[in-house]
Amino acid sequence: MKSTINRVAGYRIMLNMNQKDMAGYLGITSQSYSNKERGMRKFSDEEKLKLKELFRKIDSDLTIDAIFF
Repeated sequence: MKSTINRVAGYRIMLNMNQKDMAGYLGITSQSYSNKERGMRKFSDEEKLKLKELFRKIDSDLTIDAIFF
């Protein structure tokens, strides 16, 4: 789980976004996003799809597996 957290945070940082920005993008609270990024909660399948699309701005071939597994 730790490497997944590092990948999500890493892509977020590469996009120059903070946790509040990401929470807004996903339509959740900042606290909820923080808990997910720190591994205290899991990202939903819908959230994973949204993050994949966002992170594809960095890597157009990026897959959900590469981010979360």
